[in-house]
Amino acid sequence: QVQLVESGGGLVQAGGSLRLSCAASGRTFSRYFMAWLRQAPGKEREFVAGINWSDGRTFYADSVKGRFTISRDNARNTVYLQMNSLEFEDTAVYHCAATPLPTYSADRYNYWGQGTQVTVSS
Repeated sequence: QVQLVESGGGLVQAGGSLRLSCAASGRTFSRYFMAWLRQAPGKEREFVAGINWSDGRTFYADSVKGRFTISRDNARNTVYLQMNSLEFEDTAVYHCAATPLPTYSADRYNYWGQGTQVTVSS
């Protein structure tokens, strides 16, 4: 079982930065693929970024490449999402999620955090 708690959302102006944190726990999380997915009003959840906990390999949606960076801190069992050059279109609820194997499909994730709101003003 994996438990996920995310934090760090807030209101920022376009062009600004924000860092999200996801604290993970559970006996199997170290073998999971950890990811950030987001859901804007009226839209389906979409994959944003992911990282293999075991080897640190990262994956990004095309829309955030070059602007967002996902990372992990093994000592703190935490995954981060550093978001730079934020755009209005980045406004969404951001969820931390975990699955045994890497995937871009939101419906394949087994565990979810409660979500944290990111609002970018224009």
